[in-house]
Amino acid sequence: MTTIDPHVVGSGTDGARVDAADAAATRQGGLVTAVGDWITTADHKKIGRLFIGSSLLLAVAVAVIGVLLGIERIDGSSTVIDDGALPQLFSLYRVVLTFGVVVPFGLGLAVAVAPLQLGARALAFPRVAASGFYAWFLGMALVIGSIVANGGPGGGNEDMVQLFLVSMALAVVGLVATAGSVATSILTTRAPGMNMRRVPLFSWSALVFALGLVLALPVLVGVLVLLYLDHNYGRSTFGGNVGIDGWLAVSLSQPATFLYAVPVFGLLLDTLATATRRRLPMRGIGLIGVGLVGTALFAGIAQVQAGLSRDIVDLQTGDALREIVPFAILNALPLLGGVVVMLVMLLTLRNRPRVLSPWIFGFFGAGMVFVGMVGNAVYHVGDAQLSGTVFEEGAWIYVCYGTVLALLGGIVHWGPKLWGRVIPDKQVLPLALLGVVATILASLPYYVAGFLDQPAGTAAYTTEDSVEVWNVLVTVGHGLMGLVVLAFAALALRSFTRGELAGDDPWDGQTLEWATTSPAPTDNFAELLVISSAEPLLDLKPARTEGAA
Repeated sequence: MTTIDPHVVGSGTDGARVDAADAAATRQGGLVTAVGDWITTADHKKIGRLFIGSSLLLAVAVAVIGVLLGIERIDGSSTVIDDGALPQLFSLYRVVLTFGVVVPFGLGLAVAVAPLQLGARALAFPRVAASGFYAWFLGMALVIGSIVANGGPGGGNEDMVQLFLVSMALAVVGLVATAGSVATSILTTRAPGMNMRRVPLFSWSALVFALGLVLALPVLVGVLVLLYLDHNYGRSTFGGNVGIDGWLAVSLSQPATFLYAVPVFGLLLDTLATATRRRLPMRGIGLIGVGLVGTALFAGIAQVQAGLSRDIVDLQTGDALREIVPFAILNALPLLGGVVVMLVMLLTLRNRPRVLSPWIFGFFGAGMVFVGMVGNAVYHVGDAQLSGTVFEEGAWIYVCYGTVLALLGGIVHWGPKLWGRVIPDKQVLPLALLGVVATILASLPYYVAGFLDQPAGTAAYTTEDSVEVWNVLVTVGHGLMGLVVLAFAALALRSFTRGELAGDDPWDGQTLEWATTSPAPTDNFAELLVISSAEPLLDLKPARTEGAA
């Protein structure tokens, strides 16, 4: 197989010498030089960190919005927030958590890590990826600003509504550009000997994720263009400003969000296999499972949510099949992929992995996403009578917060390769436990409130059963999640600047990123590596691996 070997523009072949020169330039030029280096960088590790850092900041902001909405919902007649602003706040909450946190967080980790796992010296089209970051960042800033200025879905300022639509399209185009760079890298810049069956599990999930974004998100851009035209000329087809939410709902809800969580499953299997010091059992089945989760892209492409009618068993066979087949493709296939990954995980646990924080984060995060997938299947069954309730929001929070939780584990796992220092397990493990508690509190109560008929997208409700306690728990969950992200960011900042130095292979890893120095030099690898299996470093440790418990 032929691969390409891109180089970072302006870098030399000796990564250590380049890094030393960069450090000296930074000392001489001070802050301006350092900032200029980050702004103009073509180093995939820096581009990835820009995505990750921005996403974590927005995650804290979203948690605050969740707390505000939770407080408003505690009392069904509460008026803490102006009624006219509530639809916009709900939209801000949904848009920023999905496209401001979850998607860019996964992309950032993929950009930073995938080339290292592939044995490549750089990301394919790094300038495209960097441009994608700035387009996303600017677009998301304008999205937030437009909603604050009375724009967005349901907004009363015509210009700001249009700015919201244009800004949203800009942010999504940026994500597509970066995803295209990631997918191209994984398809074309692999080390000699690394066929697609030998691609590391996280990189495989990044490929499924990136290709799904490239195929599904342009459809969302098309929807935004049509909404803009309708809002600017007549507002007779798509409902004007009040109709925006309904047309964006598919891309901001389940099952489309399962695509955004695909990296979680690759990260789980990758870190878990590392913790066992053994080859992953049924590795090929795990690759298939991750791929099946990626079939959630069909929902984004088709722009439909396929549910089952009430009393479907009473329908004629042909009518029933017309509902069952789309339901199976859009909702059941991704769930089947999650089941497959979980079964492979259970088989791997039989190898008694070391208790390491990265896979603990991945385990809890993937578990939360899986609960959201199960909830989505229940939601789309008509006999459950959950349509229009907060049950869907509970599933969405399970998926989004579960994804954030798992990707925090990715920072712990690959942080040593990016910063050269480690986050102590004893300090970060409690945050994993707090994170899963926060996710459950922020989402599970809405499963209950959904069955109690609390309506979605509003703070007003008049249910016969008391739901106040469930809204209190959700409010606490969002607040706790914000604290978890803040505490994690503070711990990571301290550990990666003044913490314990990491060795080149602190986890006793199996894949190529652990074959280079920590932190990885600008060009990643001093020489081209040739592999003969999916676990090239494990091939060099047969005696230790066979004797590991």
